[in-house]
Amino acid sequence: MPNKYTINIIPGDGIGKEVVPVSLKVLEKLSEKFDFQFKFKFFDYSCDYYLKHGAMMDKDGMKKLADCDAILLGAVGMPNVPDHISLWGLLIPIRRAFDQY
Repeated sequence: MPNKYTINIIPGDGIGKEVVPVSLKVLEKLSEKFDFQFKFKFFDYSCDYYLKHGAMMDKDGMKKLADCDAILLGAVGMPNVPDHISLWGLLIPIRRAFDQY
């Protein structure tokens, strides 16, 4: 079993931007206590990203996200972005591609 894990991080929107950094602190403490390390890759995919770029993630976003051991996804959604945009533009593609339901 490898002792270094790559985790792709998507803080998302709202509370996600608050809880993901705390989650990362927990993971860092775990890596200090046990014999493994994390490499974090950050992605700004979110409703803010959608408002700037017209899509929830870039065209090769799923390919980029696949190159990891895990994905840590915060909360996604904003009142000024319809739910179907965030669902079908980010959440559902991730769940389907990586069989996470």
